[in-house]
Amino acid sequence: MMHTEKLYYADPNLREFTARVLSCQAVKGGYQVELDATAFYPEGGGQACDLGTLDQANVLDVQESGEQIFHLCDRPLPVGEEVVGKLDWQRRFDLMQQHSGEHIVSGIVHTMFGWHNVGFHVGSDRMEIDFDGPITPEQLQLIETKANEAVWADLPILCWYPSQEALPNTFYRTKKELPWPVRLVQIPGIDSCACCGVHVTTTGQIGLIKLISCVKFHQGVRIELCCGGRALTLMQQIFEENRLVSQLFSAKMLETGAAARKMADALAAEKLRANKLQTALFDKIADQYTGQTNAWLFQPELAPAQLRELADKMADRCSGWAAVIGGSEGAYSICIVSRSADVKPIGLALGAKGGGKSGFFQGSLPSTEQEILQILGEITNNS
Repeated sequence: MMHTEKLYYADPNLREFTARVLSCQAVKGGYQVELDATAFYPEGGGQACDLGTLDQANVLDVQESGEQIFHLCDRPLPVGEEVVGKLDWQRRFDLMQQHSGEHIVSGIVHTMFGWHNVGFHVGSDRMEIDFDGPITPEQLQLIETKANEAVWADLPILCWYPSQEALPNTFYRTKKELPWPVRLVQIPGIDSCACCGVHVTTTGQIGLIKLISCVKFHQGVRIELCCGGRALTLMQQIFEENRLVSQLFSAKMLETGAAARKMADALAAEKLRANKLQTALFDKIADQYTGQTNAWLFQPELAPAQLRELADKMADRCSGWAAVIGGSEGAYSICIVSRSADVKPIGLALGAKGGGKSGFFQGSLPSTEQEILQILGEITNNS
């Protein structure tokens, strides 16, 4: 059985290559193609596989099995013939930026706090790294600063296999001892870690590392971040959103937070004032029904919570029950309250969909105003 030559390790910047087709067989989802050499990185080590083309065939997936690498293609390729492989370079470079950025952050966290990376996932626009210890907001900011300092230093990213004799005396970040051979990825002064992925050549190619959030996860934390082109796109989006906010608040772009807080305080004060006015208004409305047995009222503009508040006040002044209806024709909401009787039968008689307990019912009414008034009148006359 022939081994596939791993061109992606020899030159991670290789975008196009020529290889011979060793086998091609139909499988679920397409055709499984094996080459004598490939620059397509197979899925593994937390890094997604490369995509691209082999001649006219689209490469849909790449997986490694032992020393063999299989490319899932959308059409067959002739066995024994040479084909030209072309990588989706934008995708590959993005994945390398994310993976190399993850190594920098994980190395810094391990050096500063001793926490291990216990989970790593690259999503479509962001990454997640799980660590087995706590990180405060202040520490997160320091980690981000140090990570970008490592980017600006444009350090070399070294990938190699230590000899069997050298491995036990070679430091690398790991939670358990690994059997030889072990491929190490080292960023001088920042990180040394066992890794089978592909990386950019120098840290400067990462461009930017942005830590987005840090939340408690299991016994440690989960950091959300993005690097390189993804980080640039995110910052451009945030900048545009902040520009719009600054225009709406008539505030400078670095003062939108203060403007938002001022607006929130003003809205809270207005809400409190409106609630006081609403309570006073509801009291005035309810006073009109003092001494009545049963009462009902249409108030189309009221929300369900307001229906309940007004019906409560009316029920305090009635000896029977009080009903308040809001909404519009064919889509009304109703709240019925009584201090002395079960009002659920009234709701059911109206055909309302809802529920409650003795003395309270709230639900929706797929009826017209005329139909509702007719039924309420009949209920009152029969009581």
